[in-house]
Amino acid sequence: MTDNHTLQTDLTVPFDTNVAREPLVIGIVAGEVSGDSLGADFMQQMNNLRDDIVWVGVGGTKMQEQGLNSIFPLSRLAVMGLVEVMGQLPDLLKARRELLAAFKKADIDWFMGIDAPDFNLRVSKKLKPKGVFCVQYVSPSIWAWRESRIHNIKAATHLVLCLFPFELPVYERYKHPAICVGHPLMHTIDQSLLEIPINQRRSELVWHNDGLQQFFIERFDEVSQLICVMPGSRRGEITAILPLMLDGIQKLLLLDPKLCFIIPTVDQNHQYIVQDVIDQRSEQLRAAIVVVYDDSQPTFSQQAMAASDIVMLASGTATLEAMLLERPMVVVYQLNQLTYQIAKRLVKVPYVGLPNILAATAIVPELIQEQASGDNICRTVMRLLQPRAYAEQLNALIQTKHLLQQQSNHQPANSVIEQWYLQNYPSKTAQI
Repeated sequence: MTDNHTLQTDLTVPFDTNVAREPLVIGIVAGEVSGDSLGADFMQQMNNLRDDIVWVGVGGTKMQEQGLNSIFPLSRLAVMGLVEVMGQLPDLLKARRELLAAFKKADIDWFMGIDAPDFNLRVSKKLKPKGVFCVQYVSPSIWAWRESRIHNIKAATHLVLCLFPFELPVYERYKHPAICVGHPLMHTIDQSLLEIPINQRRSELVWHNDGLQQFFIERFDEVSQLICVMPGSRRGEITAILPLMLDGIQKLLLLDPKLCFIIPTVDQNHQYIVQDVIDQRSEQLRAAIVVVYDDSQPTFSQQAMAASDIVMLASGTATLEAMLLERPMVVVYQLNQLTYQIAKRLVKVPYVGLPNILAATAIVPELIQEQASGDNICRTVMRLLQPRAYAEQLNALIQTKHLLQQQSNHQPANSVIEQWYLQNYPSKTAQI
């Protein structure tokens, strides 16, 4: 394995020959908004290495800024849930046919599928036998369940780019090329939030938001602790998880009326949904919580987490954000009971929070299903606010964060180039 510097100086020139070369034509498909950011980052890295790349495929505004003329809107593929997918299946099949026709016409050299494995791996499986170099960026969760999918992945791809190191062992067992490039949050998290004292973070957060200014001006009593609450970004998550969190908050306020809670939302619609749930509760609870959406600050949720003493959140990417921001947390999650029972039988890992999965031990409390009660939430939060428990979790989060950074040191573009070079010019690669 060569390092990034060697790759950048030795593999990017042709990517081979010393004669005039044809443009490199890359097919690329992002299946949802999060994939648009990953795709744009990869495209930017590649465009910095070659100025003659032709991009063909599907992506959002960020990928289009890097040179992609999207064949059709990304939203056409962004379908989630079994019922929703079944309803959209005819159009998804039609979209795949349109995409493959466009790739054939463009005579693509590579195909990069960004996440959306159910769609992208089916596309790759059609392209790989035709000599197209196929990469899946974001591994399907075979490390957690249905490991047998590895055989389909091997048949469809030449390389898988993983976001986390714990995803690699399954590929090593089946001898399929896979590289950990790290989660994009590791590169985009606002490092300045870690470099200033928490009181200053809090002051700057309030200073730049009218809603927060009004909230804190009206609270004449001293604030004992600020807790960031993140009940998820989907309506289903909010309606299932937020009421449980509010039960816990109500009990917390009985123990400490000076607690304050901030809920940052992803957009204004979610702000309305969250506020509607809160408005059904007691006056004391409503007065202790501020729900904020700030479209002028793209990293507002990160700023809210960084300015808080702890974070109470649903499982998901937000747990990784909190760890990277070195904020102690409590995970609260609840699924439909039937879905949970099915998942419990299929999923091999014992945790739902990314910090625990990365650390391979329970460094963060997880209150799942029947454990996610108001009493348990109150008890767990109060325990975490004790200095010793707080320090222990903070130290564990920092150690896990540093280990993740050490194990995720490959650039996506260089990783793809290296694997392509290895498969096409093995003798030359061996000399590097």
